[in-house]
Amino acid sequence: MANIKSQMKRNRQNEKARQRNQMVRSEIKTRAKTAVDAATAGDATASREALKQAQARIDVAATRGVLHAKTAARRKSKLTKQVNTLLGS
Repeated sequence: MANIKSQMKRNRQNEKARQRNQMVRSEIKTRAKTAVDAATAGDATASREALKQAQARIDVAATRGVLHAKTAARRKSKLTKQVNTLLGS
C-alpha cells in the first residue's frame, strides 16, 4: 500500500480509468455480439446497422487510448469478415 500522498492519488486515478476502460471494452463486446446475432438470424439490415455501431465504438476506444490502433483495426476487420460470412455476401 502506498504511503506517499501523490502515489495514493495516482492509485485512485488509475482505478477510475480502469473502470472506464472496462465499460468501453464491455460495450464493444456487446455491440459485436449484437451484430453477429443479427447476422446469424439472417437480418441483413439490422446486422449492417449493428456492425456500423460496433465499428464506431471501436474507433472511439482507439482514439481515447482504450485500445491500440492496430488492435482496433484487427477487431473491426475480424468482425466485418465474420458478419459477411454469416450473411453469405
